[in-house]
Amino acid sequence: MNITVSILLFGGLFFFTGGCIGILRFPDFYSRLHPAGKLDTMGLFLSMTALALYSLGGFSIGEILNGIKIMMIVAFVFITSPTATHAIVDAGVRAGFEPWKKHK
Repeated sequence: MNITVSILLFGGLFFFTGGCIGILRFPDFYSRLHPAGKLDTMGLFLSMTALALYSLGGFSIGEILNGIKIMMIVAFVFITSPTATHAIVDAGVRAGFEPWKKHK
């Protein structure tokens, strides 16, 4: 069980790191939102799944309910993350942010 939890945690760390690098490296407001929305959601999914598995040590009712609560948080983030990213893009459009164009 500890090996599975460790693999999931390192997978989550990998996606969080990729999201951070993408936010720092991409050139404009709109392209930076892609790693912020996608990779951070996947990183959260993997790390919270690892946390839920780790909390199922003895399979008591409290530990099972704790795991269910964690998975409900993951489901909530999966629903709200695309909505929040869309709202931020809409705010950028309304503020007049121009997309990045490569100069030749």
